[in-house]
Formats: sequence, structure tokens, C-alpha cells
Amino acid sequence: MKNLYFIVALFSVSIGFAQSPSLKNSEIADSERKAASKLMRVVTNPNTANYDVTYHRLKFTVNPSSYSISGDVTTYYKAKQNMNSVTFELADELTVSSVKQRGNNLTYIQNGNNELVINLAATQNTNVLDSLTIVYAGTPPTDSDGFNTYTHAGTPGLYTLSEPFGARDWWPCKQDLNDKIDKIDVYITAPSQYTSVSNGLQINVVNNSNNTKTTHFRHQYPIPAYLIAIAVTNYNIFTQQAGTAPNTFPIVNYLYPENQAANQANLAVTLPIMNLYEQLFETYPFHNEKYGHAQCNFGGGMEHTTVSFMGGFDRNLIAHELGHQWFGDKITCGSWNDIWLNEGFATYLSGLVVENLDGANAFSDWKADLIDNITASPNGAVYLTDTEAQNSNRIFSNRLSYNKGGMVVNMLRFKLGDAAFFQGVKNYLADPNLAYGYATTENLKAHLSTASGINLTEFFNDWVYGQGYPTYSIGAKNWTPGVVRFTISQTQSNSSVSFFEMPVPIRVTGAGGQSLDLILDNTANNQTIDKNVPFVITGITFNPKNDIISKNSNAFLGTEDFELKGAKLFPNPVANTLNLELPNNATIEKAIFINALGQIIKQTTNETSWDVSSLPTGVNFIKIYTDSGTKQMKFIKS
Repeated sequence: MKNLYFIVALFSVSIGFAQSPSLKNSEIADSERKAASKLMRVVTNPNTANYDVTYHRLKFTVNPSSYSISGDVTTYYKAKQNMNSVTFELADELTVSSVKQRGNNLTYIQNGNNELVINLAATQNTNVLDSLTIVYAGTPPTDSDGFNTYTHAGTPGLYTLSEPFGARDWWPCKQDLNDKIDKIDVYITAPSQYTSVSNGLQINVVNNSNNTKTTHFRHQYPIPAYLIAIAVTNYNIFTQQAGTAPNTFPIVNYLYPENQAANQANLAVTLPIMNLYEQLFETYPFHNEKYGHAQCNFGGGMEHTTVSFMGGFDRNLIAHELGHQWFGDKITCGSWNDIWLNEGFATYLSGLVVENLDGANAFSDWKADLIDNITASPNGAVYLTDTEAQNSNRIFSNRLSYNKGGMVVNMLRFKLGDAAFFQGVKNYLADPNLAYGYATTENLKAHLSTASGINLTEFFNDWVYGQGYPTYSIGAKNWTPGVVRFTISQTQSNSSVSFFEMPVPIRVTGAGGQSLDLILDNTANNQTIDKNVPFVITGITFNPKNDIISKNSNAFLGTEDFELKGAKLFPNPVANTLNLELPNNATIEKAIFINALGQIIKQTTNETSWDVSSLPTGVNFIKIYTDSGTKQMKFIKS
């Protein structure tokens, strides 16, 4: 990671966190779940499972001063089986006025279950491609945030926010996590004084005769329905240039005029963050089009493909939503059970920005804040049960999907090492079976296992599928010269995990200011592990860089098992001859003299009296080995 600290350091001074990362992540989680009803189905609507969408031409007419929409949506789709009807998801509040196929009117019904069922004129056979055009209008439902109007500085604005289930609130769609649309064209007609935003590249703007204009966007990468979005208000456009030749691209920012100058300054950090992500992972996945931001009036942000909708422009939010372009937009979670593949990674990427722009200490503090939030409750897994995946509040749980998911990514990096971890993630992103498609937790696990050569089944069972966290108790003893013996045990906060298998980081220190970071490969409870340490340890710290999830853990210097009771040194202080008095049943085997720097300066066998006149003045130590145990004692050479 050393070579990644090339990012311009001034950003770490001028742009930081005004509040804790876990609180900021909570705002992001709130915005990303706003579109959802509290309880929704986890599985694909079975009534939309018999076809694949290949293309949408989406024509919307909107006015930010009016809470309404009219649309003309043409969908190209391929039959997966012989079919006589096609079902789209569409809110009951929106009224369809016509459905045409190749210019012919079709019959249809809106069944009161937020579905539009279209009767085909003839059976459409398996693998046959066809299209339908649906014309509709109305007032979108107000019990979700799929479609929104508002004002800023007295000016009307409009935006959509469809994750996870809100697309149907403003257009007829197939809303699932197994069928990405190959490409889309979006036409937004709005009053001429406003600027419109959507995914992909702006192709043109046409001024109409009725004081409106139509803005055409084209997006030619696969996209799920929930990532399609529009926004309209009196934006000013601020463009940055990013990427590395030949893969350069614009970052197009749509900003409110009233605070454009301040937000342009805040957005400067987007470029070093983009550079960092491209260095760590791969070229920006949509470099043939654009990236950008559109300002909206909600807390947090939403990672619509190629254009994130943003309530503000602090560094954490910019980093999180940009991270989603790789994790969430290029590769999308294959079910809401796997939402941590989106949110855990985006959260961790915002932590990588802290690490690379602010340094190791700030990154340690960032991880500590997440750990405090994660361990506020003893329960909860990263991976969702089917029941949990029906609840948008649980899907977008800040504590579990974002913070615990992010720390699990960090723990995978810690366990595998940087080389294997980043290579495994690169392979995951490049996998042709996953890229611009969907992935599950097992897909990620397979790539990381292959890259590292490590079987990760136990790790995933404990930390991804299991609930809770461990509490460690670690004892350390100066065992023999140059060797420290550790005993490590743990308890678990939730019974779903009997033992959390994880390398455990510790730091030992010596009286002379020595410090050594060690990793204890903890594979069993009450385990004994010997480590080579080139000094006598006088202190021990658990998890010094906050790399693993734990709560109330402690590390201590142990003496009770090997201390030789009743042994005495005299005289002390001593000038010439030092004597040892042992308990009656103890026989000395050897003695080692150690100076204050932890260096061995004298060794003897079975003596109990020593000439110490040549030893350095001040504090020294002697370690006594007997048939009844060992003991280290301090004496002062005068």
C-alpha cells in the first residue's frame, strides 16, 4: 500500500469528517432505503419472470412545480418461454391510456396489485424478441420516495430515488435482481428554464414550441431498473476531467446556483478519489460515458449509474457513492440478502480514502468508530435471511450492511494480505460472468479463495453468515529467552457462532521502548501460541490498529503460572556479590541476566551466588529457571 500515498496531501487538511463515519454512513443508508416500503417481497415477482428486458426507450414529461408525470415507455424484451401476456410493475396510482405492439392496440388491465398485465395478440414463442409501447400518466404514490418534488432557494426541483423497489412508482418496469437492461435512451421533457439529468451521455437538447425542451440521454451499459434516475431543476453545470489516457472521461456536476462556488471547492476531492480507486482496482467502469453528481434535497446520496444524486458534498459521501460505481453498479448484488456486496464495499472504499489521504492513524480511528457502532448490539449478521431481505430498514441497516460489511472487507484484507486481497477483488470485478451483471456472496468468496489459496469457508460462516462478535482474553508471558508464550481465549456475543476463527493482531512492548506487532493465528479456544520476540516484554496491546471486530477484549502480562514463590535476591541494591534464596524444594537450573534494554548480558547454570561487579549500574533483571518454575526479578547494581 505504500505506493498509494501519492494523493495530494492538502486534501487531508482541508476536507475531513465533521462527524463520525458511522453517523455519516447512517445518513447514506437512510437515503438509499427511502424509496422502499418497509416490507416488500425478497424474490423476483414471478409474474415478470418469463421475459428478459433488452432495451428501454423512456420518454418522460415532467414539471418540477407539479407532482405528476406522464410517460411513453417502449420496451424490447425476449420471451424466456412461450407467453400470451406480459406483466410490468407499475403503481396503481398511475393510469395507462394505451399499449401498442408494432402499431396495434393491445388489451390490458391494471390489477390493483401494482401490476400492468398486457394481453398479447398472439403467442410469443421462446427466444423471440418483441417490443411494447406503454403510454401512461398520473400522480405517483406519496408513501415512498420513488418520485419527489421540492424547492430550493424558492426554485422547484424534481428527482427520483428508486432503490430498492421504487422504480414502479414512476414508470412501468421489471424490478428484480436478475435481469439488467442492456441499454437505455431517456428523453426528459420539462419547462425550458430547467436543466434535466439522467444516466449516460447527453446526446442533445431540443427546444420545443411550447416553452419546453427535451433532453436526450443514452446509456449503453447494462443497468438494473432501480439505478435508472432523472432529476430536473435550475442546475448550473460544472465539469471536471478525469481518468488516464486513453480512458479519459468527464465528471459532470449539476449544482444549485445559490451554493455552486462552495460545492465546486468540495468536489475537487473527487479527482484524487477517482485516481485512487482506479489505481487500487481498475479503470472507472463507465469511462466511455461520464461520471457526475446531481444535487438534490435529501440527506446522503444515491449511486445511480454514471450520476450520483447527492444531498451534500462532504468527502465521505463523495467517496462512498463513487465506490458504488464498481461495487453496486458494475457488479450488483444478486439478491437483497447480498446487499453487503454493494454497501460494505462502498463503505470500505470510503475508509481507503481516509487511509490514503489522511494516514494510518486516521484510518485506525475510522475503523474504531465503525467497531463501536457494530458492537452496540450483540446480534446481527452481514448476510440477510430471506425474511430480513423483505424489510428495507434491515436491508439498509447502517450497523450491519454498511459498517459491519465494511469491517468484514477490512478483515478479509487483513487475513489475506494486501497482494492476495486486491488481486482477488480485481479478479472478481473482471469476471466476465459477473461484470455488468450480478454477484452473490459465494462469488466473492470463490475469487478471494482462489487468489489467496486460503479456504475461507470458516471465515464466511463466522463473520458473514453468523451473528455477533467475539470478546478476547489474551495473556502473555516471557517464557524463555527470546520467546513469549500467549494464551488466547474468546467468548461470543451470539450463539450462532461457537468460535470466531480469525488472525488476532497484538502489539508487545519492552522496557527500552521496543515495539513489535504480531499476529496470533487463533484457530481454537484457549489456544497456546509461542512467538519469537527479541526483548523482554513489559506491555501488550490488543488490536492496535483496530483491524478486527471485537468488544471488551483485554490483553495482559501473565505471571501466575510461572512465578517462583518465595525466591529472594539480596542484597538489593548490590555492589559486588548477589545472592539468591530459593524455597526448600526448588533446585536452580540456570540464570539469565538482562539489562534495561532487554539484552542478555550474563548466563550461568546452577549457581545461587554471582559476582555482579562488572555489570552496568542501575536497573537490571535476572530470570531464574528451576525445577519448580521460573521467575524474573529486578535488582539495582550500585
